[in-house]
Amino acid sequence: MPIYETIFLLLAGALVWFWLDTLKAREIGILAAQQACTDEGLQFLDETVVGRSLRLGRDDNGQLRLRRVYAFEYSDTGDNRRSGSVTMLGHEVEILHVRPNLYVIPSSHETLH
Repeated sequence: MPIYETIFLLLAGALVWFWLDTLKAREIGILAAQQACTDEGLQFLDETVVGRSLRLGRDDNGQLRLRRVYAFEYSDTGDNRRSGSVTMLGHEVEILHVRPNLYVIPSSHETLH
């Protein structure tokens, strides 16, 4: 197989992996935003999130992960739209922002007292 075909197949495989990984992270972000809105008594609008940024970041173990920031809209009165955001590090919710509240999701090995 010529080198160009090999490079093309590797690139196509990387793009498919990235697409599937992004879909999974987005779904986790949607569920986190829905749950936060439910917990706060807010209405989650449009039932989706929109990607705002993508960059590299390190987790607590120092491993390189993709950090994605998703924006969403919610309503507290039913007549308005307010902005919120979900920051994902890999497939874990790192920060969730609704209302004037900022929720920092503790790592599984951390405890809050």
